[in-house]
Amino acid sequence: MHKGFYRHKGFYVGRRPNSSGGPTGANVLLRNDDGLVQARHNGSPPDDAIARHRPGHRPPPQPRHFRCRARVLRRPRRSGQPVRPLGDEASAYSRDQVIFSEGDPASSVRIVTSGMVRILRMMADGRRQIVGFLQPGDMLGLALGGTYLYSAEAVTPVTLRRLSRTQFDTLLERDPELRLRLLAATATELQVAQEQMLLLGRKTAPERLASFLLRQARRVTPEPQDHCRIPLPMTRTDIADFLGLTMETVSRAFTKLKTTRLIRLLPDQMVELVDVEALIDLSEGGGRSGLVQ
Repeated sequence: MHKGFYRHKGFYVGRRPNSSGGPTGANVLLRNDDGLVQARHNGSPPDDAIARHRPGHRPPPQPRHFRCRARVLRRPRRSGQPVRPLGDEASAYSRDQVIFSEGDPASSVRIVTSGMVRILRMMADGRRQIVGFLQPGDMLGLALGGTYLYSAEAVTPVTLRRLSRTQFDTLLERDPELRLRLLAATATELQVAQEQMLLLGRKTAPERLASFLLRQARRVTPEPQDHCRIPLPMTRTDIADFLGLTMETVSRAFTKLKTTRLIRLLPDQMVELVDVEALIDLSEGGGRSGLVQ
């Protein structure tokens, strides 16, 4: 059965004379463990032949003048292999780059995967109020209407995942866990908004700063302990626009917390919370408030 076949690069190739008795050629299909290989001879096309390997059989060698080229036909992807998530597009933004502006069409939803984003509202005279700072895992761009209600800018180099509104609505319909997470995030944002109203309406500058530092620490760990360290990549101006203060007032508040040994200012925009209990007492208007004024 294997007469007239020879081994070429691990395959058995058939060679048969064509029907007219002309030059010898080959056009066979070979099968191996890596896929289906189609081999052709440069000469005239002969009849097809199929060569299969049998253990222990070694066909006779073939003259060196025979040449063939092979083209591997890849097997299709198996159904169990992972595929890229639908509509998942990653985009990167540099420091202070605008992600979207208030009033832009709300065509997509974004999820922060790295870096920090500030969301803000602008007044007609150029004053701004920072609404919040978003970190990895936070979602931005949700809007009931057709436009964004706030602007978003990158505080640090940021990477975001983007989903169109249609894709996001489809995920909500078929993923109950995502709906629960969105509900929990909405409840958390409502609680933060109520705390922000109290902060802006009644608290002093040191109390506001203590509340801000504790909120940032709870993003790192739910129950911060003494001497925990938190990053503050935002500028003093950003903190001032979030707390409703001037930059000079924020700087003085940092100095007061530092001199009373409640915090330590570290290099690389890091802050150490030396006495967490005292900061909590200060943020709630307790006995520490009179000592830090």
